[in-house]
Amino acid sequence: MRRKLLLIILLAITLSAWGKDKLYDKVDRPNHRPVNFGVKTGFNSSMFIVSELKIQDVTINEVQNNYKIGYFGAFFMRINMKKHFIQPEVSYNVSKCDISFDKLGAQHPDIEPDYASVTSVLHSIDFPVLYGYNVVKQGPYGMSIFGGPKFRYLWGRKNEITFKNFDQEGIRENIHPLNASIVVGVGVNISRIFFDFRYEQDLFNISKSVTYNSTTTGVSDITFRRRDSALSFSLGVIF
Repeated sequence: MRRKLLLIILLAITLSAWGKDKLYDKVDRPNHRPVNFGVKTGFNSSMFIVSELKIQDVTINEVQNNYKIGYFGAFFMRINMKKHFIQPEVSYNVSKCDISFDKLGAQHPDIEPDYASVTSVLHSIDFPVLYGYNVVKQGPYGMSIFGGPKFRYLWGRKNEITFKNFDQEGIRENIHPLNASIVVGVGVNISRIFFDFRYEQDLFNISKSVTYNSTTTGVSDITFRRRDSALSFSLGVIF
């Protein structure tokens, strides 16, 4: 009787272990494949780093960034090498930001401020090439850190840039169509679902020139130099 009971217990343990192995094998682990593809979408919050702003020979040193929410969608490929990976992407981004400032600058503290603003809606096609390292890569779970360059094409026809409360009329900003950024971030995936959080910053000035109607008199040129930076959050699926 004892031998039969012992055999039944051993058989139950063996079947239980075998069942767990089979169930574990059925768990989807896309991050263990040599190559993955994926899609994602998300939101971004942009800020312009203004290195120089001069209006009517007045240098503006204090600029207020008013954050607005933009959005993006992307496709990517991930080439896995044990715990390392290379991830090229292509994405379409719409970033929004509004900056405001006192046109008089800090030179006239006793005079009531005269505020102006620049509102930007920038459309771009981006090409990040990221290197990543999987801090966690166990079963269907993963957590990674990544970074790398991003190359941008700013779509001039789609961009909407509005200058408010300026003395000049018909102001137009010309944007450099090509730029490059640095991207760093962290990502987490559970089976096929993943999300990532990243920060990126342009390396070069995006503003080429600012022009206005030649009929405007009594005003000087506008000098405007800025770089784009953004925080973004995305949710996606990896195959």
